[in-house]
Amino acid sequence: MMNLNMEKASEPKKLIIFLDCGDTIIDEGTEIRDENDIVIKANVIPGADIMVRTLAERGFTMAIVADGYAQSFKNILTQNGLYDYFATMVYSETVKAFKPSPRMFKAAIGALDLSMDDCPRIMMVGNNLSRDVKGANQMGITSVFLNWTPRYPKQHADESEKPDYTISDPLELIELAERLNERLA
Repeated sequence: MMNLNMEKASEPKKLIIFLDCGDTIIDEGTEIRDENDIVIKANVIPGADIMVRTLAERGFTMAIVADGYAQSFKNILTQNGLYDYFATMVYSETVKAFKPSPRMFKAAIGALDLSMDDCPRIMMVGNNLSRDVKGANQMGITSVFLNWTPRYPKQHADESEKPDYTISDPLELIELAERLNERLA
């Protein structure tokens, strides 16, 4: 019976989690950039590293969907020990579009061998209502606003920016993800 429970714990979850990076995992206020505007060093938001590791340990498939340079994300996610927790990483630099463009979300969906039919089982977590939330909403993806940073507006400008869920601490995402995954079962 113990083996059966162990197998269950490691089964992949049905919910797929797309995460922004800046001010969602990494504190943008701690970023140090080089002369080419590449982030060479930055710290995680308190609890964000634990959130990423815990979600991965619980079997969630995660993807980075972020605006910026690929090298910046490689630098800061590697430095903070988080790079290998993501099944794929989609950046505006390589997609040649910025969120809320559907191209960003479609690139992540394709990289994970998913289809548009999978959108209802994807959640997008980000700090920017006009990019992360609006982009997710227009794709039929569950939107989660991480209301952590003072750098961006905290009130939606219109209905297209209204999040499905709001959290104020990265660790709150663990319980929310588990709850939403249960609804898919």
